[in-house]
Amino acid sequence: MAPTFDGGQNGNLKRNDSAASIFEIGESDLSRLLEKPRAVNIERKRSFDERSISELSISSPPRNFYKNNENSSRVFESFGSIHSGVSTPRSFHCVETHPIVADAWVALQRSIVHFRGQPVGTIAALDHSSEELNYDQVFVRDFVPSALAFLMNGEPEIVKNFLLKTLRLQSWEKKVDNFTLGAGVMPASFKVLHDPVRNSETIIADFGECAIGRVAPVDSGFWWIILLRAYTKSTGDTSLAELPECQRGIRLIMTLCLSEGFDTFPTLLCADGCSMIDRRMGVYGYPIEIQALFFMALRCALLLLKQDEEGKACAEVISKRLHALSYHMRNYFWLDIKQLNDIYRYKTEEYSHTAVNKFNVMPDSLPDWVFDFMPTRGGYFIGNVSPARMDFRWFCLGNCVAILSSLATPDQASAIMDLIESRWDELVGEMPLKICYPAMESHEWRIVTGCDPKNTSWSYHNGGSWPVLIWL
Repeated sequence: MAPTFDGGQNGNLKRNDSAASIFEIGESDLSRLLEKPRAVNIERKRSFDERSISELSISSPPRNFYKNNENSSRVFESFGSIHSGVSTPRSFHCVETHPIVADAWVALQRSIVHFRGQPVGTIAALDHSSEELNYDQVFVRDFVPSALAFLMNGEPEIVKNFLLKTLRLQSWEKKVDNFTLGAGVMPASFKVLHDPVRNSETIIADFGECAIGRVAPVDSGFWWIILLRAYTKSTGDTSLAELPECQRGIRLIMTLCLSEGFDTFPTLLCADGCSMIDRRMGVYGYPIEIQALFFMALRCALLLLKQDEEGKACAEVISKRLHALSYHMRNYFWLDIKQLNDIYRYKTEEYSHTAVNKFNVMPDSLPDWVFDFMPTRGGYFIGNVSPARMDFRWFCLGNCVAILSSLATPDQASAIMDLIESRWDELVGEMPLKICYPAMESHEWRIVTGCDPKNTSWSYHNGGSWPVLIWL
């Protein structure tokens, strides 16, 4: 159980071990993270684990609130945030009825999708100003932050319905042209179609056959397992996870990811565009986002699997993979000032078991920007590591999930947060939160993205701002 911290007088923190977070931290010791000396003296806003659920300001307003108050901003007293001298957020106070919270709940309620009278998810976007491809569908990855809000607000029904509906979609036959996908693949998204003539509703799912680039979503299965764990931990209801269908679904996802092949690394080999970055962005190989989600899903699956014959066999394989994966990621994906200097002095063409430069990375391939970007205190998991290639870009989602899942050690987790503070202007700036840094420009953008007009510099996946990442 991860300890929580309550705010005491004069901003002091009081330890409270009685409450549990939705995700158990496991290997991390939060008290160590809070007590470590910091490079920058900043008064911080307390994290999720430091605050009780009642302080999160997400409770939905009374049912008659919007009927009686047309303009919610007139009846609430709001408190503006105060910024310190280094442009990082200082603690600010908000009450449970802050107008922005009320507006958020209105938007969330409007986005709910129903299937045969039951809520089954939320659509990707509410903007109907133009017909934007598949934004009117329920995406597995997009629903997760909405699901956590519903769980913390005591509304688990929609989350349970979503988990069961996507599980049933997993059993569908999945084909791209004449090729059949693995049985464990979860859909990227689904849509409810209404037939007013027949007065019926049907669901259509996208497993990658309709997606841009026709790439199957590797992350969907991981998010599904993580959300199932969150539902179980939040509600205390283990009956859903123990259903034979759920147990089979978990095992199918694990079998798909843990199957033997030609890999010499414990990381998961992926194509470009198989996750949140669903367009060509040079993340093929072993992207940090997938590896962090993979690690977290493995840990969640280990807790969800029943101790029967099939469950124990699967758990044994998971345990071995977790050990190898954590070692690989913490040693080969991690970059700080010391590691950067070591790479700069790498010898190449080493052929032996004792080789230091195990991936034969050329020191001349180090980009100039990384030397200015790396602070003396801080570090992060780089975007990709594969033979003769290191992608030194910062990816927000992968690093945040690494902390949340304890893939990062306590020291590494602290270093990631130090990096964010030190490079606040670059990673957050005026409009949080950049999905990656830096953006690709000019010739590099043309070569890597194929001249993608959506992913021009500092737009969309190419260094664009994604406020949804704030939940992490």
